[in-house]
Amino acid sequence: MADDLSSPVYLPVLLAVLAAMLGLGVWVARRARSGEDFLLAGRSLGTPLLLGTTLATLVGTGSSLGAVGFGYENGWAGALYGIGGAAGVLLLTVLFADVRRHGFMTFSEEMAYYYGASRAVKGVVSVVLVLASVGWLGAHILGGSLYLSYLTGMDPQLAKVVVAAGFGLYTVVGGYLAVVVTDAVQGTVLFVGFTVLAVLALAAAGGPAGLAAGVPEEAASFLGVGALGPVPALSLAAVVAVGVLATPSYRQRIYSSRDTATVRRSFLWVGGLFAVFALLPAVAGMAARTLHPGLDNPDMAFPYLATTLFPVWVGAFLLVAGLSATMSSGDSDAVAATTVLLRDVAQLVTGRLPRAEDMVRLSRLCLAGVLLLALAFALLATTVIDYITMMVSTVLTGLLVASLLGRFWKRATWQGGLAAMAGGSAAALAVNGVAAWTEFWGNPVFPSMAAARVCGVAVSLATPPSRVTRAEALERLAAERARMDVGTAVRRRGEDPHRRT
Repeated sequence: MADDLSSPVYLPVLLAVLAAMLGLGVWVARRARSGEDFLLAGRSLGTPLLLGTTLATLVGTGSSLGAVGFGYENGWAGALYGIGGAAGVLLLTVLFADVRRHGFMTFSEEMAYYYGASRAVKGVVSVVLVLASVGWLGAHILGGSLYLSYLTGMDPQLAKVVVAAGFGLYTVVGGYLAVVVTDAVQGTVLFVGFTVLAVLALAAAGGPAGLAAGVPEEAASFLGVGALGPVPALSLAAVVAVGVLATPSYRQRIYSSRDTATVRRSFLWVGGLFAVFALLPAVAGMAARTLHPGLDNPDMAFPYLATTLFPVWVGAFLLVAGLSATMSSGDSDAVAATTVLLRDVAQLVTGRLPRAEDMVRLSRLCLAGVLLLALAFALLATTVIDYITMMVSTVLTGLLVASLLGRFWKRATWQGGLAAMAGGSAAALAVNGVAAWTEFWGNPVFPSMAAARVCGVAVSLATPPSRVTRAEALERLAAERARMDVGTAVRRRGEDPHRRT
């Protein structure tokens, strides 16, 4: 470990950044007068903020710090994270951007719309989404704490508390608008930071020729296919894309935007920029491999570069960039979980929705509860987070297939939607349970999606079609939202909530 690691600069810089983020949260909190303001930023996000927050969320712990470590081990395969993420955003634009006009608040509400406002679909999906969001949030806390502990020497358990409190405070105070504004700042830092990291690391490693000489031949192959194998490489990009298409935090970007045109314009920019970003972690990882081929933990490739290769002030800037990746994803998952809890789970458990005048207070309480729950998981052990993240990857493929069937196939029934989710999870668990299958596929995304489609179609054909039209389903869901004073701004802008897709 380098001498720079003990530098007193890193921790004060981090605390100063967290104080600035909290200040932004306090500043924007003045605009949170209703639940819609607090949880959806008043449904008024324009292109700059929507672009910045989506890009910052994409550059999360896995696609930045994790991708650098993956690039250390597998060369250009580190770019697959970014390629999959860019593909996911572009597909999200094509397939689902226009659901903005319906005024949805949560992904579970959108899923219920596809299946005749089914309470069963909304209930199951809402529980799954809360668990998934808390799981992702815990993983972000854990990943950020490992990085912070490495750089500052802080006790690992204390580092988890610091990371959770870091983005938790401004999120609880300012709500979703605080998330969006801070994400825009953090996204800028991320892009600049990783660009600086990749360029300087590439120069230190001796340029492209040095990279090629410093990694195994198979890692230097096109997108690392020689290191991973064609099917696992494709599976990795696909599972990242599925994560974007089925994770509630990205749907929340759609619901909170000004209009459909803003969503499409912003997401197209995000897809292009993230495709360019994809190369940076791979370059940094390969450079770290060239400079230090014997790291015990490849996930420490990023902090290794920050603490040994650059002056202290550059390392401090990269510290902020790395933790920005964690915070900008964690805060989004926290708000997504809170929104689903108040809009869908509360109705499932109590039979009624919160009152409009209580929404801001309840939102802050739920946010604090979600953050504490995720922190508790992160404090227990690494194996707990491993289990949760495995569960997340298991459920998202079936959820995506169910959303596609409901959106584009009129014969799909609510029973078929639930069967698609169950079938996808069963197939993923089966693949994960057989070592030979896991070695062949890399991850279970393709078998899981195939099984989900077969189960969804078969059960839909075996059950009676829904008698509830899309317009009727939309009307029922809008009536529910009106009790929470959510969605009214959409109708006041003159958008037609009953136009069928």
